[in-house]
Amino acid sequence: MRWLPFIALFILAWIEISLFIKVAHLFGVLLTLLLVIATSAIGLSLVKNQGIKNFRLMQEKLVRNENPAPEMTRGLSLFLAGFLLILPGFFTDFLGALLLLPPVQQRLTHKLMPFITVWGGRGQAGRDTGHTMEGEFERREEKQLDHRDDSASTHKTD
Repeated sequence: MRWLPFIALFILAWIEISLFIKVAHLFGVLLTLLLVIATSAIGLSLVKNQGIKNFRLMQEKLVRNENPAPEMTRGLSLFLAGFLLILPGFFTDFLGALLLLPPVQQRLTHKLMPFITVWGGRGQAGRDTGHTMEGEFERREEKQLDHRDDSASTHKTD
């Protein structure tokens, strides 16, 4: 079981190298390199635009005191898509592009929703919507300042 990540990484590298060789054989090496760079740049700009929209939706839901969990899972999907699009290769670009599609994001949201719990703080009007906790506290700064004042006055008389 501990070898599974290494095997998955090896298989991913094998797929990427195989696709790169086949595409380079069809289009040439220079065009293939430009294609990999272009797909990464286009994908990252899409992730950025969707991420900004998603962040605004999440803020709006928080202001309305609604559950932002679907936007949180969409944010996770966008993060994974961005990571996959940064990696050079056609297979990872394909997987990243899949994560940008709304049906895939919705399916991921439905799968992850039971595992996400969002704890709300205060409501819109500043009313407390949560739990009340009781406790005691002590300000240590005042005691330390008083102690310093006593030692400073002692030094002045010397």
